[in-house]
Amino acid sequence: MMLLTTILKENIEKFGKHDFIRFGDSTYTNLELDHLSTKLANYLQTQVKSQSDKVIVYLQNCPEVLVAYQAILKAGAVVVPVMYALNANEVHYIMEDSDADTIITSSSLYDNIIKVAQKMNKKIHVVVTDTFENGHVEKNMEVHELNQIYLSSEDKLIENNRNVKEDDLAVILYTSGTTSQPKGVMLTHRNLYISAQASANVMEVEMLRKTTIVALPLAHSFGFTAMNMYLNLGSTVIVLERFDAEEIFKAVEKYKIQSFSAVPAMIYGMIMHPSIDNYDFSSVVGILCSSAPLPTALMEAFTRRTGATIWQGYGLSEAAPVVSLQWRDMVQKPGSVGPPIDIVKAKIIDEDGNTLSPGEIGELAVKGLNVTPGYYRLEEETARTIVDGWLRTGDMAYMDEDDYIFIVDRKKDVVIRGGLNIFPRDIEEVIVTHSDVLEVAAVGVPDEQMGERLVAYVVKKPDASITAEEIIAFSQEHLAKYKTPQEVIFINQLPRNGVGKILKRGLVDIYQKEVTNR
Repeated sequence: MMLLTTILKENIEKFGKHDFIRFGDSTYTNLELDHLSTKLANYLQTQVKSQSDKVIVYLQNCPEVLVAYQAILKAGAVVVPVMYALNANEVHYIMEDSDADTIITSSSLYDNIIKVAQKMNKKIHVVVTDTFENGHVEKNMEVHELNQIYLSSEDKLIENNRNVKEDDLAVILYTSGTTSQPKGVMLTHRNLYISAQASANVMEVEMLRKTTIVALPLAHSFGFTAMNMYLNLGSTVIVLERFDAEEIFKAVEKYKIQSFSAVPAMIYGMIMHPSIDNYDFSSVVGILCSSAPLPTALMEAFTRRTGATIWQGYGLSEAAPVVSLQWRDMVQKPGSVGPPIDIVKAKIIDEDGNTLSPGEIGELAVKGLNVTPGYYRLEEETARTIVDGWLRTGDMAYMDEDDYIFIVDRKKDVVIRGGLNIFPRDIEEVIVTHSDVLEVAAVGVPDEQMGERLVAYVVKKPDASITAEEIIAFSQEHLAKYKTPQEVIFINQLPRNGVGKILKRGLVDIYQKEVTNR
């Protein structure tokens, strides 16, 4: 059975007792994860009343996140992971939209829970994972400490009448909501199980029984599936509370890490860290980088600096999340995110849904057992996004004759200037190679005459004196003039979401506010 609850059982049967999580000075074995999650599951079964009930997990990375996920699934309920960085209004929206009435959190986030409870018209159950020192409790709240639950709950899982099936809902992952309210991506047990298993199959030779690092948010689809994959591989995982470049360097050197997963913002953060040359990276064979396109110049600079190869992959929450990747024994094609993994079919389509030939740019569409059945309570959005079983990703791309995928840009980010399509990633790849530039993001803004104009937001290196005119001239040396920015704006840092994706909608909003105030 392809159930998420069987992944831990299979891990124990196959590998026996082993260290699974290392977090600070604490170590948790796979058996301890099973034991603690059973105790929490027994408590949750007194709270959840039907198979459709949802439980929010609102925590920074810590072992209790993994305990909570396993417990919720054992109780036959649905996991709703929430990024710890979200504020009370955002958490309230997700709690209302998902119909959740139970939330697992920590004392550091408790003030936000109070604000959420004040807006709720129903009773909410709160589990605090650390010490709860007589904090304020709203009338509609019931609060319990996790340690007390461990002490009072049975060791053996209480039998329930929830006959969970592979195609039942397991997780609702809320998108970042950069252009509208977040959408709840529904993922079934089958979606997540098969994605983790397929990824493990690709990486088995390199990663079986190895120690690795997870600094990805466990509330994100990438981090969620990575942990399930590592259970499949019998790995030991160094879990970091949040991304910290120097903590990664220390772990790499101490545990002789061979590989780990990252997002582009983490690669950028590591290569720019002043201590990177003080640590030994010789054990690292490669890093799997996904979630957003990685500039080729940055990838090459990281390899020159550390000797570690970066293998690019591609995924999205709606595909649980893995679609494609490159790995050590595969042909490496610079700029590509690799071919689809074996459970995924992919094609490039035009606006009418027609399949395009190799080399032609269009929208990437994917199909497979890992693809979401849709968005929670959003039937029209689901119908627009999943057509005849094919998920329309919203990413512009092309495929070559070997089915390797090359992401060009987000469909919504394509700039149309005077009827000509401009892909912001093209100009970003050029500008970031300038010796005075740290990073760049290009966006389209309204223009009365041409429809849209291209604006580049640039973060300069410390002490750099480059001007906007010099950047425009530099870009025009490498690209047709119409593809280069009409305006360059310097910014201290680019806005990002919880997994480091640049929020281009935020940059457009910044630009429009500045224009209004001029």
